Amino acid sequence: MAKIEVYSGDYCPYCTRAKALLKQRELEFVEYNVQNEPERRVEMVDRAPGVRTIPQIFINDRHVGGYDDLYALDKKGELNNCLKA
Repeated sequence: MAKIEVYSGDYCPYCTRAKALLKQRELEFVEYNVQNEPERRVEMVDRAPGVRTIPQIFINDRHVGGYDDLYALDKKGELNNCLKA
């Protein structure tokens, strides 16, 4: 099973969309709320330098990007490849 991590925040429509896409694909993920846990934002930036926006998604410790990136992978049929790696 792939390790999926989502750095998100409250009232973030892109975060909601990313989590909905993962749930729709019946994929389990761990969510880190960077607003409730500010240390998670620092961790997120350390893992993906230069990134400040949420959501940020990691699959098997590989930075996928935000919602648009996740959606693009899914639309191209490449999301399953990321899950296997």
